[in-house]
Amino acid sequence: MTTYRDICCQVEELTPDEQWQLLEALAAIVRRRMTETPKRSILGLEGLGKDIWHGIEAQAYVDQERASWER
Repeated sequence: MTTYRDICCQVEELTPDEQWQLLEALAAIVRRRMTETPKRSILGLEGLGKDIWHGIEAQAYVDQERASWER
């Protein structure tokens, strides 16, 4: 496999026009990869951890938390 250093040496042998073409091609590849990454939504977190609240009364929990502030 060609190393990064080998590629850099090969690029230096290109003409300036060829270097610009390579730069544009690489930029297109990077842009395409960046847009291929799936965007995540906060809505995907809905319901995570809900099982830890099983059997806990919401108002009782809030009351307990508020009481702890006064201690």
